Amino acid sequence: MKDVSTNVLGGILQSCSTDPLTGFLRTGYCQVTDEDLGNHGVCIIASAEFLAFSRARGNDLSTPHPEIEFPGLKPGDRWCLCSSRWQEALEAGMAPRVVLEATSVAALEVVRLEDLRRHGAVLKEDKP
Repeated sequence: MKDVSTNVLGGILQSCSTDPLTGFLRTGYCQVTDEDLGNHGVCIIASAEFLAFSRARGNDLSTPHPEIEFPGLKPGDRWCLCSSRWQEALEAGMAPRVVLEATSVAALEVVRLEDLRRHGAVLKEDKP
């Protein structure tokens, strides 16, 4: 059983986003469960550059898909990203900023805390 309540800093996992509603479980939290084989544990702040990179790598996060209640992301949106996609973006020099307080400790199975810290952003209380 994975720890779904702890962030990479050792504190209580904070909400990543409810608008758009994110997370493998669509709770707003980047909780990584045993069923989440993609390890959607990294809370990112999407940038235009990252969205273009992800689209070019076959994961179009910008296009809405109403049939699965996915609104499509725009720059500035927060989203629970697969840890391996974040690592891939890091290696390509395209890693988006990360909200450490809302990034699951389970992400550390794939990415290094030092790398996450270098791309860390401050969690703003005005957007849960």
